[in-house]
Amino acid sequence: MADNNFAEVARRTIRMEAQAVDMLEQRIGNDFTIACELILKCSGRVVVTGMGKSGHIGRKIAATLASTGTPSFFVHPGEASHGDIGMITATDIVLALSNSGTTAEVITLLPLIKRMGLPLISMTGNPESTLAQASESHLDVQVPCEACPLGLAPTTSTTATLVMGDALAIALLEARGFTAEDFAFSHPGGALGRKLLLKVEDIMHSGDELPQVKADTPLRHALLEMTTKGFGMTTVVNDAGELQGVFTDGDLRRAVDNNVDINSTPMRMLIKSDCMAVHRDLLAAEALKIMEDHKISALVVEDSNHYPIGVLHMHDILRSGVM
Repeated sequence: MADNNFAEVARRTIRMEAQAVDMLEQRIGNDFTIACELILKCSGRVVVTGMGKSGHIGRKIAATLASTGTPSFFVHPGEASHGDIGMITATDIVLALSNSGTTAEVITLLPLIKRMGLPLISMTGNPESTLAQASESHLDVQVPCEACPLGLAPTTSTTATLVMGDALAIALLEARGFTAEDFAFSHPGGALGRKLLLKVEDIMHSGDELPQVKADTPLRHALLEMTTKGFGMTTVVNDAGELQGVFTDGDLRRAVDNNVDINSTPMRMLIKSDCMAVHRDLLAAEALKIMEDHKISALVVEDSNHYPIGVLHMHDILRSGVM
């Protein structure tokens, strides 16, 4: 094959699979609605099963359902006939995948599924097949032909099945009112989970780590506090402990430029009252945006009474993996 033919074959494959996916939209009807209603009424799990390439697609569909609010897992039909059927309970629902609708290992399970009284949803490329006819809801994923020129390797058919599975998962997601925070709870180890779950209080510095001086403290004592705590800033509070402002490295440079006496000038003369402060319940990702928008590297964390309780530095957010 000449080099320029590789690209043409790829384009042809993509066109064929895109055409098959386009055809799916016309088949979304009453059976799809029934499938969604059956799953929403199910108090157990969606048990997905399929053989061969359909099994691989089934595993992905089960994973997508599980991560979007519909408890689900995959059972290999061959293993189900040799003991794994015990994983399925009377409260579950079965989603069976088979392009032909006659896959022996899947068909063997039908009497067991019926005996347990489990609702059955199928995805096949043959609405007249044994599996389709045995189902309460049949989702038609038939395709004109496979992208494989031999018509043997499942290609277009598996793509269509995968897309139908995604359509089912997203329809259920919206029906359940599934939120981004819900998604994060099922992905706590991922970047999205960290962005949506990690709060300021989880990574802020508090207690003795919080740099803090009184408003009448001389600048030289404030510099010592800044140096000791190492955040390039210090909070400034009144006698009651309420936040009055912050003093940063940038403020220090401006004070030096103005020939301020570091031994006698009190902090109240040097701070701005409009300092940036956030609440401990704020998401770390939101705190990051505030820092970026205002071009600052640290934020004071205060309680509802404006008492400083912590400090959050940009480095803390970097280490947390939120960025």
